[in-house]
Amino acid sequence: MRQELERLKTEAIQEIQTAGDSGSLNEIRVKILGKKGTLTSILRGMGRLAPEERPIIGELANRVRTELEAALEERGKTIALQEQNRRLAQEELDILLPGRKPKLGHCHPLQLVLEEIEAIFLGMGFSIAEGPEIETDYYNFEALNLPKDHPARDMQDSLYITPEILLRTHTSPVQVRTMEKMYPNPIRIIAPGRVYRRDSLDASHSPMFHQIEGLAVDEGITFGDLKGVLTVFVKKLFGEDRQVRFRPSFFPFTEPSAEVDVSCSCAGKGCRVCKGSGWLEILGSGSVNPAVLKMSNYDPERVSGFAFGLGVERIAMLKYGINDIRLFYENDLRFLAQF
Repeated sequence: MRQELERLKTEAIQEIQTAGDSGSLNEIRVKILGKKGTLTSILRGMGRLAPEERPIIGELANRVRTELEAALEERGKTIALQEQNRRLAQEELDILLPGRKPKLGHCHPLQLVLEEIEAIFLGMGFSIAEGPEIETDYYNFEALNLPKDHPARDMQDSLYITPEILLRTHTSPVQVRTMEKMYPNPIRIIAPGRVYRRDSLDASHSPMFHQIEGLAVDEGITFGDLKGVLTVFVKKLFGEDRQVRFRPSFFPFTEPSAEVDVSCSCAGKGCRVCKGSGWLEILGSGSVNPAVLKMSNYDPERVSGFAFGLGVERIAMLKYGINDIRLFYENDLRFLAQF
């Protein structure tokens, strides 16, 4: 057995030195030192040795294993270096080639419009207020002069979580929360955010979209102040050449109420966008209903206010000539790269 071990060491070291790649070297490792390898086969015969010979042969076998493992490791390092040099030779870099510029992201069209609208109102002295998207029925409806039996609730298909909790259908609850928080101080805020309706997704409807509500409460505020603020806003957003039109309407939380239209870019000639009318509806507005002021502890005999609400998607579609609201949410780079 001593001779077999010595012969195994000599032959194995020669074989290791001739290995040309890491795959061949690994095959040699398994063939010699594996569970079914040559060394293991030789050692199975130790049972036939005399008891006094076993420690000697065992020591020799360990020494042979150690020497073979050292030879494998040394040859492995040499092969790895050779393979690395071959790869580097094959992967030469032309440092004179121009580099690849990474693609940079940019703002979504809705974010561009939102920031532009915010900048206009911030320039007029308004501040930004925020509120929860999961809202109570009280703040979403009742505090806005919409009791549970009010027929105007049918105008909004709401997404209820419980009978008293729902996803807000507009950002008007932020106005109520702000009035409660800031009472009795004057208020001049806009409230941008996501809102939710039980609508099917099509070219002009989405179950989730963005709104901006505006509110001003102070002594001596009139409907004329509302007209002045919204006229400045429209001309800043769409251009100084645009005209603004106020049409009587109805909203439970404002009285009197008005829809606001902006003249179409077709200059009244009539086109597909304005359906031949020459006007585009952009938002709803009005003087804050005294009942809403009273529920937030403001005295409607002493203070008054105005409010307005607009859809960001609606504004973006008009501003950029987009005819399908779904384009904002499909993440199509061909569409988004235009902005």
